[in-house]
Amino acid sequence: METVLAYLRDHEDRFIQELCDYIGFPSVSAQPAHRGDLSACAHWLRRHCHDLGLEVRLCTTPGHPILLAGTPRRKGRRKPHFLVYGHYDVQPPEPFELWNSPPFEPRRVGRSLFGRGASDNKGQHWAHLKAVEAYRRTGTELPCDLTFLIEGEEEVGSSHLSAFLRDHRAELRCDAVVISDTGMPARGLPALTYSLRGIAALELKLTGPDRDLHSGIFGGSVDNPALALCQLLAQLRDRRGRVTIPGFYDEVAPLTLHERKALRRLPFHARQYARFLGVPKLFGERGFTPWEQRTARPTIEINGLTSGYQGAGSKTIIPTCASAKLTLRLVPNQQPERTIRHVVRHLRRLTPPTVRLEVSAGHGAEPYLVSPTSGYAQASLRALRSAFGQTPVLLREGGSIPIVTAFRKQLGADSLLLGLALPDDNPHSPNEKFDLDNFAAGMRLGAHLWPELAAASAKTPRRD
Repeated sequence: METVLAYLRDHEDRFIQELCDYIGFPSVSAQPAHRGDLSACAHWLRRHCHDLGLEVRLCTTPGHPILLAGTPRRKGRRKPHFLVYGHYDVQPPEPFELWNSPPFEPRRVGRSLFGRGASDNKGQHWAHLKAVEAYRRTGTELPCDLTFLIEGEEEVGSSHLSAFLRDHRAELRCDAVVISDTGMPARGLPALTYSLRGIAALELKLTGPDRDLHSGIFGGSVDNPALALCQLLAQLRDRRGRVTIPGFYDEVAPLTLHERKALRRLPFHARQYARFLGVPKLFGERGFTPWEQRTARPTIEINGLTSGYQGAGSKTIIPTCASAKLTLRLVPNQQPERTIRHVVRHLRRLTPPTVRLEVSAGHGAEPYLVSPTSGYAQASLRALRSAFGQTPVLLREGGSIPIVTAFRKQLGADSLLLGLALPDDNPHSPNEKFDLDNFAAGMRLGAHLWPELAAASAKTPRRD
């Protein structure tokens, strides 16, 4: 192991420069103009993996290509097989004027590397890839077989990944999936994320008159769709921060006493958190801590409101319609489809007869939960401790990663979420960065992880 770790230390500067080259591709999956950049990025990554002696294929999909890069397997000798997931596509960088330097011209400031995709997700899976390079270049045998699956559509919903997993199920069947696409609660405090919230999205539209009306001539005799929408939305949550939709909490799995104690051990300062968010005061469901509110409790949020005239000056109208985009964050055991039905039924009851309601359901993803006491989870915690030199913590994460449920359903494998991003790394925001100390620790994690997981594999029953 020391030979592998020494290789990682000796070649860190080169690894960082390679990561800069990787970040330099504007692989923005949401914007069709960058389709060629995504293809160029995928081909660059394929060549790099091939040069490391991995068996590489670039697989076409109706969208952007998926890269498979695996360690050579010896015939007749079965080893545990683990999948490493990452994505080479990135979020749109706009607004450009808020960046301190061009988003696709990586800039190093001390131990921070700035650039779009630095932490989400190029830097995080690059650490794992470099750890495998260290094994191969030092002649150190890996105790398991590895396959890297790196896709180009995560930021637009991974719409083709589930079908890809189904079509390649036999080849990709594995003992567990390793994903570094989450975060750590604080610098120097590594974490295993064992639960993710799910999501359900919908859009509702209230329509009143068949055209915009003069508010002076007609106001008072017809309902205003914008006001009706505001009144309707205001009834979805009470003053205690609790969602008022009947049946909304019926399937919610409560936190155990052990989980609540574990979450309370995480570093948290309410005033610093409020200052970091730029709000005058925090708000959330009463009876729960801010950590619990943002990671382990379900929510309903208004993501956008649209109605009437919004240009300069005023325009005295009663708008013909008003709309709102909503998302609900779900926790175990809530299901997106069932929750949407609860919401739609409640909205229809609340809608006055003076307007017409249309509801369109959007994307959804189930919440995710894996036992933090499983053999693989405990092996991951040991590897984190070795890599960071600190006792790791257990986390629930408030966001959603839909592909983890796809891995469970299609491959029968749980995902180990070992994030390397810091809270201030600005994923999806201007001035995204990746902490290079975490990059170094992530490479050490990749070195320690495979012996730990391979040893745990012999004691862990395979999921059918």
